[in-house]
Amino acid sequence: MLGDPIAILRLLHYEGISDPTTGIYGAGAHSDYGLITLLATDDVLGLQICKDKDAKPQIWEYVAPLKGAFIVNLGDLLERWSNCIFKSTLHRVLGNGQERYSMAYFVEPSHNCLVECLPTCKSEKNPPKFPPIECATYLSQRYKDTHADLNIYNKHQT
Repeated sequence: MLGDPIAILRLLHYEGISDPTTGIYGAGAHSDYGLITLLATDDVLGLQICKDKDAKPQIWEYVAPLKGAFIVNLGDLLERWSNCIFKSTLHRVLGNGQERYSMAYFVEPSHNCLVECLPTCKSEKNPPKFPPIECATYLSQRYKDTHADLNIYNKHQT
């Protein structure tokens, strides 16, 4: 699973301006695609989580920054692997007028790792909810689904 893992460190800066009534966020609501994310933040409040992402309406809570601590987000691949026993963390960032900094360290399995329901997470009453998929295929599809196709800019060049 982690023979040749994918590990990415992102240094993040949020300007501190948000207005949810007009759809302006430091980071909009999302869950991380991969396995696990370790997050180091400064002492500025802004990260919110929604414990029940299927709730209507969604209820958002601030995650209090704790000096020297890491926040651990479970990702969508772990949710697939565990057959939804472990849920990925729906989160967003709201600015409160102060600049905010954080570092996110994303850990993903090896590209060729087959992500399928773990034997201990399925039963006759709880069959696998997702088909097996190779990590590279899954991550590529998620990026494609959520990011603009930058190739459209090549069509407009002369």
